[in-house]
Amino acid sequence: MNRLRLVSLLIASALAALPASATIEYHISVAQPEQHLFRVTMTVPAVQDHLVVALPAWNALYQIRDFAHRVQNVRARVQDNVPVRIEKLDKQTWRIQPVAADRNSLGNVHIEYAVFWDDAGPFSSQLNSSHAFMNLATILFYVPDRRREDVLVAYNHLPDSWKIATALKPGPNSWSFRAESYDALVDAPVEIGSFDESRLEVSGARLRVAVHGTDWDRNALLDVVRRVAAYQVALMREAPFDEFLFIYHFGPESRGGGMEHANSTAIDSSRAPAMGVTAHEFFHLWNVKRIRPQSLERNCPQECPDGRGPDYSRENWARALWFAEGVTSTYGSYTLVRTGLWTPQGFYAELAGEIGELESRPARHWQSVEQASLDAWFEKYAQYRQPDFSISYYNKGQILGVLLDILIRDATNNRASLDDVLRYLNREFAHRGRFYDEQQDIRAAVEKVAGRDFSDFFARYVAGTDPLPYSDILALAGLELTLRGRDSAIEEMKHVTDKQRRIREGLLRGTTD
Repeated sequence: MNRLRLVSLLIASALAALPASATIEYHISVAQPEQHLFRVTMTVPAVQDHLVVALPAWNALYQIRDFAHRVQNVRARVQDNVPVRIEKLDKQTWRIQPVAADRNSLGNVHIEYAVFWDDAGPFSSQLNSSHAFMNLATILFYVPDRRREDVLVAYNHLPDSWKIATALKPGPNSWSFRAESYDALVDAPVEIGSFDESRLEVSGARLRVAVHGTDWDRNALLDVVRRVAAYQVALMREAPFDEFLFIYHFGPESRGGGMEHANSTAIDSSRAPAMGVTAHEFFHLWNVKRIRPQSLERNCPQECPDGRGPDYSRENWARALWFAEGVTSTYGSYTLVRTGLWTPQGFYAELAGEIGELESRPARHWQSVEQASLDAWFEKYAQYRQPDFSISYYNKGQILGVLLDILIRDATNNRASLDDVLRYLNREFAHRGRFYDEQQDIRAAVEKVAGRDFSDFFARYVAGTDPLPYSDILALAGLELTLRGRDSAIEEMKHVTDKQRRIREGLLRGTTD
């Protein structure tokens, strides 16, 4: 008996013995890497008169990408060979029901289909002869009214040398994994292949690093991961995971970027150690994955019967991406300078570059950073990305993060900072399972920490389009800005007060105790 046949039999035997709690099961075959086809069998138990399944219209990027256009040959079968009919209801939804009108129960329904993916990067999926990478929401159907049920996924037909890296809980064997819901399942990317693997423990936190690619320096990468994780865990005073997984893809074909997930991240870079994206994505562990705006959860009039989570069928509009993404970039930069991976001059140069970028975009005069957050779904259009049509909520949000930090430090004589705002939001929202109101709760948190009113700042510079008072605010930290377009520069003033010096040192060092 060959190994592939043996693996399939072992998986089938293990799944047959699973407890009832693992109600929905997926088998994903990677047996056709040259065709780039993932073959999926989905089993949904205890179906009554009909079953509706769907594939998300979006995931990872704030873009409607209609993954269903990649699906081939959807079929369904039930026990006892009962004939069933499949009807496509819209571009991403199918209904399965018995042919006989008097049939009132389908029992276990098995759905089979193939999905084509060969897109490199952390936002999509890819299957080829060298590896498989999966954002599972781009591949797996879900049952809209059964998203809260336990799920199990198993991978079939792996080559002998391939192994699996994912943050999901292990299943009954090394090829299967569990999740408490569809949402948890698709929030854990999967790398399958002959990847390099390392394990670290930092401040009591367990880290796993899986690398697919060539020409990278292991020691340099692990040093960055160790420093970033140690600092941010100390900053937020917790490690809210059992183990965190870093998936890296390095190589000349890289498209760049990173994608955050609940207990893992996928990062694509042309070269290691990818310091900036590593620091940014790890901080998402708190900001956006746990400190989360209400707008990224479905808007149910009352409690959603099948749980919270994103609406996979349409855009999820959000005004606070400037904070969720932009302020995460603020902390990516803070992490690098506060751990010594950047010099202070490197930090100033990067901030000056961000200011120069914003000033180079005429759209700053009419598009607020809140509007840019709402309009994130336009970013797939090249026209929209032009300077006359948009600003970046990453860019302006990062600058706003630094300016808010300086103002809070100035108001409190450097006894409090933006660090305290993030920790406050973590306590009051993440730890309590609450989602923040993006137009009120961020400002309220800043005011709580600073002890002063910030309504004018948020009205003018977050909801509004008034020119940012860079020079006035940076001067409070003993910093001087020279605006020269994208070649703008920030330098330390030679003569500063003790207060200015403390604020500047606070920016560069932070507070973790």
